[in-house]
Amino acid sequence: MTQAPLSYKDAGVDIDAGDALVERIKPLAKKTMREGVLAGIGGFGALFEVPKRYKEPVLVSGTDGVGTKLKLAFEWNMHDTVGIDLVGMSVNDVLVQGAEPLFFLDYFACGKLHIDTAAAVVGGIARGCELSGCALIGGETAEMPGMYPEGEYDLAGFCVGAVEKSKILTGRDVRPGDVVLGLASHGVHSNGFSLVRKCIERAESSLPATLDGKPFREAVMAPTRLYVKPVLATLAQHPIKALAHITGGGLLENIPRVLPEGTAAHLKKGSWPQTELFAWLQKTAAISDHEMNRTFNNGIGMVVVVAAPDAAATAATLRAQGETVYEIGAIAARGDGAPVEVR
Repeated sequence: MTQAPLSYKDAGVDIDAGDALVERIKPLAKKTMREGVLAGIGGFGALFEVPKRYKEPVLVSGTDGVGTKLKLAFEWNMHDTVGIDLVGMSVNDVLVQGAEPLFFLDYFACGKLHIDTAAAVVGGIARGCELSGCALIGGETAEMPGMYPEGEYDLAGFCVGAVEKSKILTGRDVRPGDVVLGLASHGVHSNGFSLVRKCIERAESSLPATLDGKPFREAVMAPTRLYVKPVLATLAQHPIKALAHITGGGLLENIPRVLPEGTAAHLKKGSWPQTELFAWLQKTAAISDHEMNRTFNNGIGMVVVVAAPDAAATAATLRAQGETVYEIGAIAARGDGAPVEVR
């Protein structure tokens, strides 16, 4: 018996839907174009020329995902901000080397392609790139039947930036007596969501209507703050010694990554406010201050280390750029203590 022919669509892959998505993405990506882009979306590879204003450019790369925050995006049908998270996790990492993010690529994988959902996600990616001065020049949309449950997808992002070789931030000049500034976060950002989801399950029948002046779900899903433009503008005016992006591991695990051996960061408890969101998470999870500071950013999304004489002017410039800035501590000799102490 002759069997009926099978198409790729019969196997679960809709090429027409993929083509339609690309057409919807193109105008979004076009808004992110900047100097250096030679060829973007549509080719087999994207082309980018390092701007000629760099004398000794060093490329800095970063890659990340959004983690289990995506599970809430699926459950709550909130797909327009996780793309900003995706960009933020990589561009903020590149930034801590003192680098300017140049271009970004994304990977979107799903079992069945839903154009509206994918367009909302990529729209967020494009918005994040636009706010970071970073070109969205390529990516991949993979429709893989049977790999993901209906309505679910996965995301990965890839960023490349550049910094003058003489201006790379390594933290090697950090010394006891330097001041630690903290830049406020937008909320949980994209780390700690396995615990966030457990808290939501635990308090399911008594979830607060609002937190920090926002509906509960909007507060939880607030996207990662993009620090690129304010920090780069400040770097052009002030001698910042080190930057730390506060992601998985919180303040306690990320600050030591930019401290020289023999130094520690002593943070002053209460020097920045705990938001309603983080207070609710801590109460619901019934965890200690120490656990909060090693699980979440706990209100501080980026740490800036400067010499004491430069602290006031640096903070003023960051505030003028729209950042909420707190003086949260100082660098000290390490001794027998932990690399970060909050007291």
